[in-house]
Amino acid sequence: MWQELLLQMQQGDIKALARSISLIENEKPGYENLLQSLPPASAKIIGITGPPGAGKSTLTDSLIALLVNEGKKVAVLCVDPSSPFNLGAVLGDRIRMSDWYTHPNVFIRSLATRGSMGGLHPKIIEITDLLKAFGFDHILVETVGVGQSEIEIAGLADVTVVVVVPEAGDEIQTMKAGLMEIADVFVVNKADRPDADILVKNLRLMMAPTFNKHYQEVPVIKTIASQKKGIKELLDIILHQLQKAHLNEKTFWLLAERAYFLIGQKRMKGIDKAALKKEIEAIYQKGNFNLYKFIAEK
Repeated sequence: MWQELLLQMQQGDIKALARSISLIENEKPGYENLLQSLPPASAKIIGITGPPGAGKSTLTDSLIALLVNEGKKVAVLCVDPSSPFNLGAVLGDRIRMSDWYTHPNVFIRSLATRGSMGGLHPKIIEITDLLKAFGFDHILVETVGVGQSEIEIAGLADVTVVVVVPEAGDEIQTMKAGLMEIADVFVVNKADRPDADILVKNLRLMMAPTFNKHYQEVPVIKTIASQKKGIKELLDIILHQLQKAHLNEKTFWLLAERAYFLIGQKRMKGIDKAALKKEIEAIYQKGNFNLYKFIAEK
């Protein structure tokens, strides 16, 4: 079955791509063979993250429009928080991107986090590799920006765009260092609102070498995504950053990060939390339970 899917994907069959994603998500027989048979691909991943309400979906929608107008094939993964009941994506496919559902050069898929600790989908690496093999020019991954997902996106994306809004001005002062370090581009969206210029100035100050020992030149750009303002400039900066990212040390750190994550997943396979709970419960009842001894004996 997987051989047939791979062949259909190589012939540009979008339905085969959707079926292949489901095969991987659900770990159906043959999914590992499919992954091991994927040809090398050079498409880059653009991560878009930031707090809820920052306008990431509108920004993503505007970027899709520009890329499609340039004749590019674009894949978009929207990572949504899981429903606690059925592990589906709560927000579903984003309403704002509905114009693109039937476009032949655009593929959009919503992924639930499925309780993943980091905030991204547990099979996000494999799914992005599938999209690369399908022959998309660009892959956009938009996260809902809660919990660890902002930091985790840096282990996946070749360029990470962090979107904030002027109201976040006070929060910037206390923004966790991790978020400052992962940004390759900062976007102040909804820049027609008061305090946008002050936020831009503060961000630039925080990215300056005196304040930030991890400094590399991180552009800060203003956009009004709802009016398509600043989007062309943003895309130019993203493409420039992608060129800079071409086969430098970050490339191999990204690959090492992905390998580390996948090896961890593989080694944890077969460990069932519910079964662990029962086992711990049984030993605990006997008294003298020691967590570390229990782990050492596993």
